Amino acid sequence: MLDDTDTPSWGIEPVPERLRVLGIFDGFLLWANLSVSLLVIVAGAFLVLPADQYGLALSLPVAFGAIVAAAVAGNLLLGLGGLIGADARVPTMVLMRAPLGRRGSYLPTGLNIAQCLGWSVFELIIIATGASALSQQVLGIGGVAFWKILFGVVATVLAFLGPVGFVRRYVRKFAVWVVIASLLYITWWSLHGQHPVALWHRGGSHAFWPGFDLVLASIISWTPLVADYTRFSTTRSSGFWGSGLGYFVPTIPLFGLGAVIAMSRQISDAPGLLTAVAAGGAASILALLALTVDESDEAFANVYSGAVSLQNLLPAVPQRLLVGAVAAISTVGALLVDLRNYQPFLYLLGSFFVPLFAVLLADWLLAGRHYRPDDVFRGAEWRFEMLAAWLAGFCLYQWLSPQGPSWWTDLVAHAHPHALPWGGASLPSFAAAFLLAAIARTLARVPALQRA
Repeated sequence: MLDDTDTPSWGIEPVPERLRVLGIFDGFLLWANLSVSLLVIVAGAFLVLPADQYGLALSLPVAFGAIVAAAVAGNLLLGLGGLIGADARVPTMVLMRAPLGRRGSYLPTGLNIAQCLGWSVFELIIIATGASALSQQVLGIGGVAFWKILFGVVATVLAFLGPVGFVRRYVRKFAVWVVIASLLYITWWSLHGQHPVALWHRGGSHAFWPGFDLVLASIISWTPLVADYTRFSTTRSSGFWGSGLGYFVPTIPLFGLGAVIAMSRQISDAPGLLTAVAAGGAASILALLALTVDESDEAFANVYSGAVSLQNLLPAVPQRLLVGAVAAISTVGALLVDLRNYQPFLYLLGSFFVPLFAVLLADWLLAGRHYRPDDVFRGAEWRFEMLAAWLAGFCLYQWLSPQGPSWWTDLVAHAHPHALPWGGASLPSFAAAFLLAAIARTLARVPALQRA
């Protein structure tokens, strides 16, 4: 029987057959657990929060329409990313050596490390906010900083287990039914004493595509991480269905729950959502406790993947040392960052990673839907044509919907950004990057075919 300790520190080389032990059910449990997140509920609240709180102020029908459409599109892409990872059996940032070149992969690697650190910070903030709301109700003491440090340690311990150990020792043994019961209770609580029909017809913005981009950005942010886990899948189909279907199932109800709570309880800012749940009585406290404990798996994933991504740059450094470094930086960041900066962060990630995945998918398809080890480890140092396709997709996204810090959006404003069209910013940027990458890949093969 395989010992879980064989896998935690597996580096960037292709995973051998003996370690490919995660079946569809294992993958489903892992990705469903990662999808069940307080941060997803908070993201759903952003769909209906007022604009002065970084919200979109959507009506519920428009918000749910955006959630469903983005969940289908985003999880299809996530599943494809899982399939490619299971096929190549290497982490995602190492996989990017095939379309972008070995040195070309360093740019998305740096961005993904920043993403993992950012998500780790936000996960620790949301966990600490929930735990603080609970302790304030029960003990009269909040202690947000204490909870951030404590769960930073928890995330580090879980990351040391690695994907296989995490699934077998944590996911399978956690009482999933308790989490489901907690979500059902919170749903009932959010509607108790309310008039659902009146909530549904309450006025709001009809800006469907910004809502679509927000939800899609939340899902697509996992594509640079997905192969870190599906490389341990038993088959390609296990990687596809485990990640795509597993993450999809909770997505719609959790985003929808966040929107409903924010509207029914008249939440004015994101942190207030968890405080309102904690104040809902003993049952609400227990439900929030279960979700807060379950949230630690998202922090684990981002700490672990941050370390694995660093290995693409520093393959000789022990993975456990990198795990500790990422966890420490994330914990310090959680002590300094404001949760209200969360929504612009999501959009900025989408502008990078939507076109990046399009380039990967186009290259993989034209490579015969299979990457050999030589494609990853003995390819070109740079593939500038593919980097250009990625950059073009990013620029189109930013032109359609400028996102990022104020200095950046002020700079983009000089390009006279276009009003957001049908399809939002995500779909056009994906299509442009995919098409340009496909053309570049095809043209690059012509001289080789002529020589043959």
